[in-house]
Amino acid sequence: MDISRLIFQAEQDCQSVFSALEENELLNTRRVLSAFRAEDIAARHFSPTTGYGYDDVGRDALERVFARLFGTESAIVRPSVACGTAALSLCLFGLLLPGDHLLSATGAPYDTMETVIGLSGNAPGNLREMGVSYSQVEMADGQTRIDTEGVLKALRENTRVVLIQRSRGYAWRASLRPEEMKEMIERVHAVRPDVFIMVDNCYGEFITDREPTHFGADICVGSLIKNPGGGLAPTGAYLAGTSRAVGRIEARLTAPGLGREVGSYAASYQPFYQGLFLAPHTVAQALKTAVLAARVFELLGMKTTPSFDAPRADIIQAIELGAPDRLIAFVQGIQAASPIDGSAVPEPWDMPGYTDQVIMAAGTFVSGASIELSADAPMREPFAVYLQGGLTYAHGKIALQSALEKMRKAGALPLPSFGFAQT
Repeated sequence: MDISRLIFQAEQDCQSVFSALEENELLNTRRVLSAFRAEDIAARHFSPTTGYGYDDVGRDALERVFARLFGTESAIVRPSVACGTAALSLCLFGLLLPGDHLLSATGAPYDTMETVIGLSGNAPGNLREMGVSYSQVEMADGQTRIDTEGVLKALRENTRVVLIQRSRGYAWRASLRPEEMKEMIERVHAVRPDVFIMVDNCYGEFITDREPTHFGADICVGSLIKNPGGGLAPTGAYLAGTSRAVGRIEARLTAPGLGREVGSYAASYQPFYQGLFLAPHTVAQALKTAVLAARVFELLGMKTTPSFDAPRADIIQAIELGAPDRLIAFVQGIQAASPIDGSAVPEPWDMPGYTDQVIMAAGTFVSGASIELSADAPMREPFAVYLQGGLTYAHGKIALQSALEKMRKAGALPLPSFGFAQT
């Protein structure tokens, strides 16, 4: 098979989709610039702080910028929140009290959240141990939309939080665009204004020019080493929402009575600001990589979600490879094209927080940064790989070629059905 020709054909098919992504990049860059100007961001905001961090202008201005971008009353943006799962856990423990009920509107949550909730394992300090009950409503129409009627019926008198997971995680379901959450949010709030609508927004920032909070979500949560960090943020996470929601969460961030008033950072805030500025462009590069990957494997006759020309809700591209040897070869090919640890050979392993063995390619500058090119998958049927990120489209294209070549050498690459000759 002529792999270069296959990629060239896929790239030609994607040109109109690429143009739309570049237009969205322009819109979101304008949004970021507007927020920076409104807060008069200057070099003084890069300065580090130590100790308690009282009156940290860099921290406080960054949180105001995020609040503007998300159209919210308040935000928490902290390097001290280690990852997306930590931010989601912080949010849940801030909003929920013993005896409350947590309802997921998008079926089972991401694997690591099962441990936080207490659905798997028996990690000390989980929500179940605290007396929080849990239930979920499966998505409707082949897992393509929220079952609003089902969610309304599943509300209990003690329901405190309704969780929406925007991205697919390791499930073969549709990711959700913000506007697709609007009906459920409005109808839940109409009958239960006391309930918090919480959105796990990981992988979804800057995919469109609006976020779930623009459609009424009480709180959005995400990681800075994913989309909004632009590949430069070295750590951290954000939570943006109503003053009512953030006011409860900030008490768990530090302590009741202290909230967001304390919290220093002894390194410069520059990478957080600069990463946020670059985020619309970086996300567009990641999306172009995902679109190309989808088209390549569609030409090879494999299932992908979303398809290359479908509207996108996150940076993740799911590809159903159908066999463990294909999955392992694909991931190893991505790793081989990584700028960091390119000589490493990924193998399935028992990763903490996951119920199945996981194989992962992640040769990233920032450890675990999903906005950089990575690929991972649980070793279970249908052996689907989840590709995400790519700081540059050029790198994404090179890595895809590497993955295809690795699959071919392993005898795991199917012949295309549209006339390419095997070489």
